[in-house]
Amino acid sequence: MRARVEAEAYVASVCFKHGPPCLLGVELEWVVHHRDDPGRRLDPDHLAAALGPHAPTTLRADSPWLPLPSGSPVTLEPGGQVEISSLPAPTLAAVVDAVQADHRHLTELLDRAGLVLGRTGLDAHRSPRRVLDTPRYAAMERAFAPIGAHGITMMCASAGLQVCLDVGEAADVPTRWAALNALGPVLIGLFANSPDLAGAPTGWASARMLHVLGVDPRRSRPVPVTDDPAQAWADYVLDAPLLCVRRPDGVWDAPDGVTFADWVDGALEHPPSLDDLDYHMSTLFPPIRPHGYFEVRYLDAQDGDDWIAPAALLVALMDDRALVDAVVDVCAPVADRWLDAARLGLTDPDLALAARRVLDLGIPAAAGLHLPAEQATDRLVALREALDAPEATNGRKS
Repeated sequence: MRARVEAEAYVASVCFKHGPPCLLGVELEWVVHHRDDPGRRLDPDHLAAALGPHAPTTLRADSPWLPLPSGSPVTLEPGGQVEISSLPAPTLAAVVDAVQADHRHLTELLDRAGLVLGRTGLDAHRSPRRVLDTPRYAAMERAFAPIGAHGITMMCASAGLQVCLDVGEAADVPTRWAALNALGPVLIGLFANSPDLAGAPTGWASARMLHVLGVDPRRSRPVPVTDDPAQAWADYVLDAPLLCVRRPDGVWDAPDGVTFADWVDGALEHPPSLDDLDYHMSTLFPPIRPHGYFEVRYLDAQDGDDWIAPAALLVALMDDRALVDAVVDVCAPVADRWLDAARLGLTDPDLALAARRVLDLGIPAAAGLHLPAEQATDRLVALREALDAPEATNGRKS
């Protein structure tokens, strides 16, 4: 590529694939601990032995990297956090069945090795430290170091729940994009569960989201909400600095401050390829990342099967055009309050009011997803009832 317009066109074509919403999926991450001593450091060889043939090649180069029985591949984050990614499916019920089976299998593998999956979105027991030794993660750690603790914490101590939804028909994309973004602060507050890091309280409801947003605003801030999401995302991608540059040997460190647009303009010794652009997009971490589908990344990892309720709420709200429009309206007053949501959760009255209204829209819709009530609607109803408790509103009625 030798012109910005060429890169912009590519980003729009691969990241916004229009059509009727048909498929969805989830990605679940967990911090991993020793069962007998959650503060003990992970050993990469121990973790590789526990995962066996499912170990990713970033952990063991000669691994066959077999998927789990229901098809989910296992990947690892830099600090040894385990992630499983469901195969796309037409219904959330199908996703739940597959992920629950693979989750059980993964839990059994780790249990035999004395390891357990964490229950929150941050490592509550250990300070962040890198486990995986790869050129990408070494370059990331060095690039983030001047920013402070946010980078290493995001890389090595955080775990999230990601819900993946089709982009939708071209005419509906701007509203779907606006709704998913507007929901961010509300759902962060509703499902925040990462107040502690390395044995100490942080004072934040979702300290995980604090560290994600703080890692580097040029690659982790929300993508602007406009009537042309594809162009907004293309600008975001091209104006973000390079995090690393792949090389056949040696370090992958990128020149300081060089953006992908600079690379297209000749800042490096060779022009970038489409594959380089794809790789660059994988180093960007906004709350919603267009990826041919919308990858919703703002939720904390949940304990056990608790991920089903937030996934059901998102899927249900985005399944009907009228609901999508309603979401934009009820979330508008708090749509830009990302940090407030991460810090205060639903103790903020305006966020709590928006959460009530979102749940009032979503609970009836989630009941139509044909999931057992105890997996989805029961938890959502409990959250709604908790918001009406006097202590939830400091005596204020909404």
